[in-house]
Amino acid sequence: MGLYNIGIALYDFAIGMAARRNPKARQWKEGRRGIFDKMRSAISPDDRVVWVHSASLGEFEQGRPIIEKIKEQYPDYKILLTFFSPSGYEIRKNYPKADYIFYLPSDKPSNVRRFLDIAHPEAVIFIKYEFWLNYLGELRKRKIPTYIVSAIFRRQSIFFRFYGRAWRKALETFSTLFVQNEESKQLLATIGRDNAVVAGDTRFDRVADIAHAARRIPLIEAFKGESRLFVAGSTWGPDEDILQEIINDNPDIRFVVAPHEMDEQRIRRIIDNTRGGAVRYTQCDEASDFSHVQVLILDTVGILSSVYGYASWSYIGGGFGVGIHNTLEAATFGLPIAFGPNYAKFKEARDMIGLGAARSIASAAELKEWFAPLRDDEAARLHISRLAADYTQSNCGATEMIVDAVFKSRQH
Repeated sequence: MGLYNIGIALYDFAIGMAARRNPKARQWKEGRRGIFDKMRSAISPDDRVVWVHSASLGEFEQGRPIIEKIKEQYPDYKILLTFFSPSGYEIRKNYPKADYIFYLPSDKPSNVRRFLDIAHPEAVIFIKYEFWLNYLGELRKRKIPTYIVSAIFRRQSIFFRFYGRAWRKALETFSTLFVQNEESKQLLATIGRDNAVVAGDTRFDRVADIAHAARRIPLIEAFKGESRLFVAGSTWGPDEDILQEIINDNPDIRFVVAPHEMDEQRIRRIIDNTRGGAVRYTQCDEASDFSHVQVLILDTVGILSSVYGYASWSYIGGGFGVGIHNTLEAATFGLPIAFGPNYAKFKEARDMIGLGAARSIASAAELKEWFAPLRDDEAARLHISRLAADYTQSNCGATEMIVDAVFKSRQH
């Protein structure tokens, strides 16, 4: 633990130095300034607290169904939600279903003790990743029921390495490890952890909720008109390059392109390269004339999941970089899905490829090859659509299993 604590101290120092120039590092540092005073003024010693920790925004989306189920079924409990990353905290710091939302103080032993003294949680839920050794050690010492949910373990992970003893010890903290697949459960059994339960991924419950609550968007309805719609979500430059070819080859189909980052140069490039005309969502309304517009660039946040409900096909970006983005939001609407080659770490992507509901493509030619039969044969498209929708529906239920298990243990 000595080397680990030195590493934590060096990380904090590096963040402090980077904060002088890097806005995210500055948010990380400033967001933790005076945090214990803020917590003490917000959390009452009499509160019954369930602490939920998410590394960032993606993990929050996995934890969100659990938070909302707890608030619905056990309203006497207060939810303390923490984030490690500014990209999660800054976007969800006003999330109404959590009673308290804070950055997680760094994993120094003194911080950990102060945090737990103030928060005094009755149960703790970590979402998917982040194994902070001092937090887990102190939770173990205090015998606070602790769970990890939607977790995936891989053979190459540190837990299964000869030098991973401290990390294996940390796993002893968890009363139950709710994992996504049988492989994770079997791997944990090889290191003596026989308290893993295959519960699946809570994101399936989240996207089902999203589909049920999908909003009408009059502007999208006006843009689509009587045409068929293709939605490309969370795209990066390489995604947009290969999409451009099928856009220009299919002038009778409308496209919504939602860039992952609102980079002015990339938006301008899409507009300039689209022969059928392209406009920005933020510069239109439902009364706009879309008769000579083929592409609508979604230069806003918060509506993409509802936009999928208007589409017949989808493409998910990120597969030519660090990894694909959320495929389940499209799949829950029964959309055939294509994405780039970097998808191996995403179980749902591998599953859907195996079922025939999704396709990985590596070039514009492969994207055209995937798209053409789904464009020209409605029966084929509907078949793929049903595969995608059935897959998401059949994997729902993790949230209820987890919440039931956590609170049944509270009653004994």
